[in-house]
Amino acid sequence: MKHVSILLASAAALPRSSDLSSYVDDVKRAEERGYFLPDEDERLREIYTRYLAVRSSLLQSLDELSQGRWSHKGSADLKEFAIAYAAACLLVRAASYLVKLTEDAPVTRKKLDEPEPRYQLPAKTFTEVYGSLTSPRRWWGFFDASRFYQKKRKAIHALSSDPAIAPVIELLKEEEKLIDLRSDELLRKRIGYRIHSILRRNASGYRKVMFSLFELSGSSIAELKQPFVKAPGEGKRVDAGLRARLKDFIKPGDVLITRHDDALSNLFLPGFWPHAAFYVGDNDERDALGIERNAFIENIVSFLESKRDGVLLRRAKETLQVDTFVVLRPQLAEDEIKQAISRGLEHTGKLYDFVFDYTTSDRLACTELIYRSYHGIGPVQFELKQHSGRHCLSAEDLINQAVSSGWFEPVLIVGLNGQSWVEGEPAKQALRESFASEF
Repeated sequence: MKHVSILLASAAALPRSSDLSSYVDDVKRAEERGYFLPDEDERLREIYTRYLAVRSSLLQSLDELSQGRWSHKGSADLKEFAIAYAAACLLVRAASYLVKLTEDAPVTRKKLDEPEPRYQLPAKTFTEVYGSLTSPRRWWGFFDASRFYQKKRKAIHALSSDPAIAPVIELLKEEEKLIDLRSDELLRKRIGYRIHSILRRNASGYRKVMFSLFELSGSSIAELKQPFVKAPGEGKRVDAGLRARLKDFIKPGDVLITRHDDALSNLFLPGFWPHAAFYVGDNDERDALGIERNAFIENIVSFLESKRDGVLLRRAKETLQVDTFVVLRPQLAEDEIKQAISRGLEHTGKLYDFVFDYTTSDRLACTELIYRSYHGIGPVQFELKQHSGRHCLSAEDLINQAVSSGWFEPVLIVGLNGQSWVEGEPAKQALRESFASEF
């Protein structure tokens, strides 16, 4: 039967306690810190996505075998019941383990409820799993099936004489030791779910309201200019000639920190340098690095940048409509740069984060794109800082950490202090003197 194969493959794919030791350590560190680092985030998403894929497969088999009823009445065939009950046991045990693992880990539960387009994860998947586990209808159906299993246990175990069903019976023998069917345990879980659901609903509502407010004000500010900073009609110092010259200088993986002298948003962002963009190269340059080509990406776009319209691939003319910029070049191996670019491209299409909450990954601000692309690659370990009560990484935090650690080297400044093009050590010195540097 196809459901036997699905059941056994699912059982083998479900993460076991021995597989989760490193993830448990990640969770402990994140709870102490108050947020997940990008590499911890990715490890958690990968194991969680694996669990959800197995869960989906088991649910589909269970629905087909039991007509959607978690009880012995769903199937008159004892073999089909054994397979369906084994699937239900796996579902209950795995969900119970997930809920217990995160019982005192609110940061982790919040993370598991976040949407993440890279992994095709919608919002509130953890809340759905938790609610399904504690659903009275499902639980009592499972309780009824468990009583039927105990009543027919001898006959079901005798099915092991059939080689096709024998592995299912062995699986059932293991699972029956691990299932807690006490009614008081169901009540405890249901109360826990109701508390979790209320807290997440309130947090989600607050985030939506605040995001809407910041989005409205942020979009408006992005359009405005400071008066009297520039003469009427004065254009950007970085012109078409400088952009053309940059094309022969810049390399995939470079990070650009940019500035508009008259942007009103400068008044609300810390420091002299407010914005970051990521040079991911054109199609030919990405081909040379061995990055799989996307037929939908125009060759002319080469910058990945998060602005108020989201994380998008952009042309140089758009990204470099600025007055000054500095190029930070990663001091990493080529395969590490390739990994960072590939990571960055996975975030394409996400919305902009006007709230600047770097502990979530469903929306990204400009420097968060760099943070999530490079953190954990080789020696790179960015540290989030507190700004206005939030954990984030300003452009100047990024510069200071990247340069002082030796992960990146300032190789070029354009448009600073009236100097159109400065390379090498003079560029580093000019950058050092332009803000409160720590290198």
